[in-house]
Amino acid sequence: MAQFDVYPNPSKTSRAHYPYLVDIQSPLLTDFVTRIVIPLGKRAAFGDQAMQGLTPEITFADQELLLLTPQISALPEKQLKNPIGSLSHFRDQIVGALDLAVTGI
Repeated sequence: MAQFDVYPNPSKTSRAHYPYLVDIQSPLLTDFVTRIVIPLGKRAAFGDQAMQGLTPEITFADQELLLLTPQISALPEKQLKNPIGSLSHFRDQIVGALDLAVTGI
């Protein structure tokens, strides 16, 4: 598993609004059975709830999405199967959003 890989959301109930999860866990942390993920939500479903810096807009698979940093969570690694892409090119925005969530700046 690689940091910033994107996976289909395994939850049938939330997949309509949150189609993907981004694995943000450091590749150095391999001894856990969970992975830290942030959902990607469909931009249209959230209207003007985007928060500059905290929920950056991301284009993936020809969709306008929001990185929903406040909804960060852990998921069993076995639920994340077959990454479908990477957001490594959005690394600065993702780390910036996490920094804002943790430090407020």
